[in-house]
Amino acid sequence: MGETQKQWSSINKGTLQYLITLLVWKAVSGQIHYSIPEEMQKGSFVGNIAKDLGLDGKHLSEHGLRIVTRSGTIQYFALNFNSGILQTSERIDREAICGQAEKCTLTFQVIIERKLKIYGIEVEITDVNDNDPQFHPREQELEISEASALGSRFDLPQAEDPDLGINSIQSYQLTGSNHFSLHVQMDENGIRHAELMLDKPLDREEKSVHDLILTASDGGDPVRSGTAQIHVIVLDTNDNAPVFSQPVYEATVTENIPKGSKIVTVNAVDLDEGINGEIKYLFHKITNKFSQTFILNSTSGEITLEGKLDYEESSLYEFEVQAKDGGGLSDKSKVVIFIMDLNDHAPELEVTYLINDILENSPIGTVVAIVNVQDSDSGSNGEITCSIDPSLPFRLKKSMDNFYSLVTDGVLDREEVASYSITITATDHGIPSLSTATVIVLSLLDTNDNPPLFAESVYTSYLLENNLRGASIFSFKANDPDWEENSRITYSIMAGHNQSSLSFYLSINSESGVVYALSSLDYEAFQEINFWVKAQDGGSPPLSSSVSVTLFILDQNDNAPQILYPSTPTDGSTGVELAPHSSEPEYLVTKVVAVDADSGQNGWLSYQLHKATEPGLFSIGLHTGEIRTARFFLDKDALKQSLVVLVKDNGQPPLSASVTVTVVLADSIPESLSDISSISVPADPQSDLTFYLVVAVAFVSCLFFTFLLVLLALRMYRWRTSQLYDSGNVNFSGVPVSQFVGIDGVRAFLHSYCQEVSLTTDSKKKHFSNQQTCDTNDPILTFEDLNLNNGNQMTEVQYSVLEETEKGFFVGNLAKDLGLDARELSRRKLGISSEKQYFTLNEQNGNLYVNDRIDREEICGESLSCVLKLEAVVHNPLNVIHIQVFIKDINDNAPHFQEDNIRLKVSESNLPGTQFSLGNAEDEDIGMNSLQNYQLSSTPYFKLDVKESEDGDKYVDLILLKQLDREKEHTLHLVLTALDGGEPVKTGTTNILVTVIDVNDNMPIFNQAVYKVSLKENAPRGTSVLQVKASDSDEGLNAEIIYSFHKIPESARQKFILDPHDGTIIVKEMIDYEEKQSYVMIIQASDGGGLVTHCKVELEVLDVNDNPPEVVLTSVSTPIPEDCMSGTVVVLLKVHDGDSGNNGEVTCQLRDIAPFQIVSSSDNYFKVLTDSYLDREKIPEYNITIIATDKGIPSLSTYKTISLQISDINDNPPAFEKSSYTAYVPENNPSGSSIFTVKASDPDEDRNAQITYSILKSNIDDLPLSSYLSINSETGTIYAQRSFDYEQFREFQIQVQAQDGGSPSLNSSTTLRVCILDKNDNTPQILYPSQGTESSSLFEMVPRSAESGYLVTKVVAVDADSGHNAWLSFHLLQATEPSLFTIGSHTGEIKTARALLEREAVKQRLVIMVKDNGQSPLSATVTLNLVFAENFQEALPEMDTQPSDSDYQSDLQFYLVLALTLVSFLFLVTVILTITMKLRRSKNPTFLQCFVPDVKTGAIFPPNYEDGTLPYSYQVCLSSESRRNELTFLQPTVQIAENILCNVKSDISLMLNGENNLEDNSENVEKVSSII
Repeated sequence: MGETQKQWSSINKGTLQYLITLLVWKAVSGQIHYSIPEEMQKGSFVGNIAKDLGLDGKHLSEHGLRIVTRSGTIQYFALNFNSGILQTSERIDREAICGQAEKCTLTFQVIIERKLKIYGIEVEITDVNDNDPQFHPREQELEISEASALGSRFDLPQAEDPDLGINSIQSYQLTGSNHFSLHVQMDENGIRHAELMLDKPLDREEKSVHDLILTASDGGDPVRSGTAQIHVIVLDTNDNAPVFSQPVYEATVTENIPKGSKIVTVNAVDLDEGINGEIKYLFHKITNKFSQTFILNSTSGEITLEGKLDYEESSLYEFEVQAKDGGGLSDKSKVVIFIMDLNDHAPELEVTYLINDILENSPIGTVVAIVNVQDSDSGSNGEITCSIDPSLPFRLKKSMDNFYSLVTDGVLDREEVASYSITITATDHGIPSLSTATVIVLSLLDTNDNPPLFAESVYTSYLLENNLRGASIFSFKANDPDWEENSRITYSIMAGHNQSSLSFYLSINSESGVVYALSSLDYEAFQEINFWVKAQDGGSPPLSSSVSVTLFILDQNDNAPQILYPSTPTDGSTGVELAPHSSEPEYLVTKVVAVDADSGQNGWLSYQLHKATEPGLFSIGLHTGEIRTARFFLDKDALKQSLVVLVKDNGQPPLSASVTVTVVLADSIPESLSDISSISVPADPQSDLTFYLVVAVAFVSCLFFTFLLVLLALRMYRWRTSQLYDSGNVNFSGVPVSQFVGIDGVRAFLHSYCQEVSLTTDSKKKHFSNQQTCDTNDPILTFEDLNLNNGNQMTEVQYSVLEETEKGFFVGNLAKDLGLDARELSRRKLGISSEKQYFTLNEQNGNLYVNDRIDREEICGESLSCVLKLEAVVHNPLNVIHIQVFIKDINDNAPHFQEDNIRLKVSESNLPGTQFSLGNAEDEDIGMNSLQNYQLSSTPYFKLDVKESEDGDKYVDLILLKQLDREKEHTLHLVLTALDGGEPVKTGTTNILVTVIDVNDNMPIFNQAVYKVSLKENAPRGTSVLQVKASDSDEGLNAEIIYSFHKIPESARQKFILDPHDGTIIVKEMIDYEEKQSYVMIIQASDGGGLVTHCKVELEVLDVNDNPPEVVLTSVSTPIPEDCMSGTVVVLLKVHDGDSGNNGEVTCQLRDIAPFQIVSSSDNYFKVLTDSYLDREKIPEYNITIIATDKGIPSLSTYKTISLQISDINDNPPAFEKSSYTAYVPENNPSGSSIFTVKASDPDEDRNAQITYSILKSNIDDLPLSSYLSINSETGTIYAQRSFDYEQFREFQIQVQAQDGGSPSLNSSTTLRVCILDKNDNTPQILYPSQGTESSSLFEMVPRSAESGYLVTKVVAVDADSGHNAWLSFHLLQATEPSLFTIGSHTGEIKTARALLEREAVKQRLVIMVKDNGQSPLSATVTLNLVFAENFQEALPEMDTQPSDSDYQSDLQFYLVLALTLVSFLFLVTVILTITMKLRRSKNPTFLQCFVPDVKTGAIFPPNYEDGTLPYSYQVCLSSESRRNELTFLQPTVQIAENILCNVKSDISLMLNGENNLEDNSENVEKVSSII
């Protein structure tokens, strides 16, 4: 590039204008042509387009002249918009743009936007000499055998020059060696090819590499050149044998190395190269045992471990290895491997004693297991230490020698850990240490140490009153982490304080914990029940826990209203109410007072006027019951009015009651008496009843007292004479009868798992004797020292025997050889011992016999001396004698080779005398029975050379006698025989296969000299184009042909690759017909010996439609108003296709359905028009895809996506999320607080979507809307302008409007409903009794005979608040007699707590407080006056009087009658009991014996005892005569035998025997068996 710039700088600027040949013309098509050289500087003048188009240069900018650009292409030119001059804008390289094309042109278009006219511009690029010749690659290696003949030719790399004509390559030159010359040829296309010719023979020993320089020069001015380095490598022949670096290789390894470990590496060197220098290693002399132990890598010479090394088995391995090259030459070396002994035996661990289960409460130190450890090693390698995980509650305790005891070392808890996996590890003291582990699984047995636990401490349940009997109420569940019986839970109910009758109402299922109702519950009787539930497990002793339960009774409407006032007269008198004639409307005549025992809504009462003499004259308050006048009285109205009032509650269904009220129209009471029938109160006559009652009480009392004194005197007399001083009682009062079972029922339990209990009357103590379940075991292991008294010990006894001797063969008389008398053999107990019992001893005569097959080779291997050692043991005294049995060899093994077939490769160039190692045969026998000689089958080419090593092993080599010829015979089959020296002689054979290796004396030959093929330009990558094929008469590596490109242009090298093995030409990159129409390449075939040959390949490219159309956007109008008219032009585009003919003709269409259409404009221009109305809110943006398709076969298409934005207009009003909203605001809210936010949305954009909120109207009429609410116009937040009052109004509605900011603006509205929430800001209002004017009722009447619980009246109150704030409670603040009245806290019912006494005032004053349930609560009070009277007439005169004496007299008479009745009853009972006792002593009836204690039986049982939460009763009755127990009970579904308990303090011994008798024995000590 630098030379090009210098070249241009030397030319005058004026001369440059003449060098640019400017050819301008206007063709019919409107195309302009220019011509410039390549490599012009950026900004160089090309031509004046404005002038050539005839445009006015002064107003050029108005025409809109510009270059039509295409995306993805390089813009080599730029247009000056002011002058219209075309200039270069990028570096123009003809070779990069057009390659090897002879003519190179650049085309583009310019557009005049004012006229919408397009013109074509064509610029031709001419070539300059700006490229040097280049070789690819710049360095190349040639392999030439030193045996190559003179005149051989070898292809050299071809240089490439992208320039054309004289600027391309013209000549080649070769320098660097006198062994070669250069031969240049020119092909039919004018391309020059250079070949290397051998002029002088090569000698690799003199020079192995020749470096040459090849120079290529072009014909330009100045001349340019390029060089390539040629490295000629001389190939060697096989004339050197391998040589080991050492004659002996020694290695020392430990016996514990793993399989695959490297032992030693042998190394041999061969001075030859290639296959002749490739060395393969193999074992030469090695036994089968050694071959299974070691592996020799044939390539690296690395010897690795295949088997297992054991020092105890063998401490030394010795064998030979052989190195052989590819030509068949070899060398040998010895390998010696020494084995080092290490700690390779892990300890052995055996469990001799084991307990699989243990109680969790076992004490520390309990033995769990005993283990024994052993190690076959000795010294420190055999010393063993045992250990376990220190975190476990166990420890190992060494007992003796190698025995360890595993004992507990901590507290065990089954609930935390149910089982333990204890790993005992035995580790020796070797380096490195070895260990063995065993796992002991220990399970813990459960003890009852956890009580049942409930999930909650307190439970609450709800039940509707009037429930069905037996209905399920609630279910309890307790958990016990114990196991089996210890976790079996039994449930029971325990009554609370003062709840003895709880069993009448509730029961519980003892197994499931389900609570049942035994009776129908009444809310009016009690509102809640508190009790305890107990959960007890089945352990021994049992554990339990309890939980508190509250059962709330829910009310139902089951009580009709009760009318308190006016009450119905009982004595036939008439109740009358007075009303003055002058009463005005709303005058309060009277008030009907009623109460309802129910609560809540069921107790809410309403009053209705059911019937009336004058229906329009009176009205009654719906909730107050106040009867008032509805109008003025008329003269025609009757003086006596009868009203029927109906009182109804609010239950479902409602209940009601009615009362009749009589109203008399009169201004005063005397006036009313004339209209009312006379009512008289009879006076009680005075009598002497009180006196007679006192006398009767005194008489009965004296009589009863006298009877008691006489009875007491008689009893004291009998007591003195009785002999009951030593009697005792058995008390079962502390045990519920529900826990007892019949004695017959537990007979089976008395025979299993019992404890013996001895009770004496003197000691009053219990004596227990537990039977032992198991005896004490002896120690598990007993070790005794052995005292060996050898006496006169013999040294040893020797025998000899042949191997393979049959079983039972006589070896010798051991007793005789030891000097033992045959008669003493039984006493001396002669015996033998050894590792393997090859021999057996007859204990009767002392003869030693063969007991098993004896194979000398298996026992002693190749050792010359084979001895079996055993020991003879003689007792009384103890002597040990060593015996040696020598095993003699026999010829029982034939020689054999390691391989059945031996394969040898011998080159036909090997000279006579060359040796080839065959290895050796093996014979397990020794001496003359071993291998002695070898023989070879008859052949004229080879003979044997038998050699003997230092250790006496014989191995054989094969010697070449005559040179081989592969063309005559390429394989030889020989048989090698090995013979031993035994009698008879045994032999072994192996087959030898000799393969003759060829030498490279034939060069490859192609099937064709020239290959011609055609290829479509759209062929994909990897397409197989052509396969060239060459053949070579040689074999092996010499016949392996490698294919390569020899002379190929760089453009073709980038497009194609050549498979070096099968000669297939494959497409590497896409082929473009427009880029190049044909390719020519030279292919070289070379064999493994360096000989080469060439062929020529001519490839023609076929044109296909492979260029898709190109779409260029000329003009795009975006955004588009959504109200634009149909047919508006939005896009102007141009299409182009690089193909020609039908392949270059392009049509356009829209892919998607859109409100657009595309039409052709002129030439290759198209316009996109709107086809229908647009709506931005539905589709704010269109991504239209334009498909440009050519007319080729198959056709190609290009997709161009254009994004068109739609601009907004105000065509959508705001829209609320809902048509109506509801907001909840607590009353008394602060002014200005936010209560709600409305939100509207507008799909438009910008100002068209800016929303303003306002309030239009509301349903509040009393004040302006602005005094209640305001709204934030931007956010839609609504604020309260004042504090709201729930009691004033509870809700109201407003209409909110949302308006956008468009022009004109659009709006919409929604309705907001505001609900006011109540707060506790109103005190309760008492409706009855009302605190009104003087005309109101001033008192309530109570009958004198009213008993406790009599409903006096009901305070009725309301609260303007709602919800919890309106829940009212009633309290009695003050009272004349506080103990006389009570008031219901929720009902307001005032009831009498007791009867009225005579001394108490008739007129009572009560102050009632009514309090709501708000936070904080508000209250109100009312004063109520009560008068005790039987009717209205009686109440009038007694309003101002004190209680009379008759009242007190009446009370006195009552108490006297009560006292008389009580004393008489007691007296009568005492008399009956006395008579009964008397009759029993005289007649002794058996049916009464269970009610009277018998002094002779000594045991007293309760006659009738009932207990339990379930509805079952149990009765026990024991008679004194039969002394047999009688047990009657209702049979439950499940019978459970519980503990039978007895009083510890009892002096009486009880015994439950097989006859179920209950006997007394005060003198002897008896045994009592109790169930555990």
